[in-house]
Amino acid sequence: MLFYRFLSENLTGYINSQERTAGSADFDYAQLSDAEAERARDFVVSTKGSFILPFELFANVRKQAAGDQDLNEHLERIFKNIEGSAVEASSEKDIQGLFDDLDVNSAKLGNIMASCNAKLVKILDKIGSLLLDDFNEHEIDFFGDAYEFLMTIYASKAEKSGGGKSFSLRKRCRICWRV
Repeated sequence: MLFYRFLSENLTGYINSQERTAGSADFDYAQLSDAEAERARDFVVSTKGSFILPFELFANVRKQAAGDQDLNEHLERIFKNIEGSAVEASSEKDIQGLFDDLDVNSAKLGNIMASCNAKLVKILDKIGSLLLDDFNEHEIDFFGDAYEFLMTIYASKAEKSGGGKSFSLRKRCRICWRV
């Protein structure tokens, strides 16, 4: 979820910066209709490696999450859309499978859809409330450091449990460097 937030904010910041440089001082990608955003898909994928519709941005999903009875399905579709946006692009290998380890339908979130979605709302709120500021204005990579810390814990627990499931921090870092 942290990486989803990072991708969303990075993309939004980039597009907002481009539009403001072009003279639209009040432009806000998060407020744009999905149909209008589609016009920039190819350019954004070629420069950023992936594409997220405004409706699917972390901040917009978080705002609607508490009232979304199908939040888990919505998030699953968003993650597939992000990965799918890079198909046949130079970033396809970097983006493919990016969210494979994030199971928004896991029984660990709850056996009843309502309890699963309630936990997803809490996760979105916790990740969204982290004070990471604008990563472009700092030499410290808050997103990268937090992500690396969490992945280290995840890898350590996977090794201890013998789960054998590995993650590719290198793969995810290639995406960080692209964005």
